[in-house]
Amino acid sequence: MSALNKAKGFKKSKTGTYLSIGTTAFGAVSVLKQARMARSEHDTLRLVDAVVSAAAIVTGVALLVRELKRLGDDDVLLG
Repeated sequence: MSALNKAKGFKKSKTGTYLSIGTTAFGAVSVLKQARMARSEHDTLRLVDAVVSAAAIVTGVALLVRELKRLGDDDVLLG
């Protein structure tokens, strides 16, 4: 199996999905900092950008959680 195929398989694994959730959550820290700075400077445009970015993060995590549930369902033998 080539390294590229292994990498593609890792992305679809439970470990890869947990890693994706972690990196997405790490991005949330940056968005929180951006929102705090925008609020302190009364910069509406940056605040809107932070809110939109936060919505994208929430959506991304929801998709990853759904993928985890799907991976978990594959492990169970349905009788």
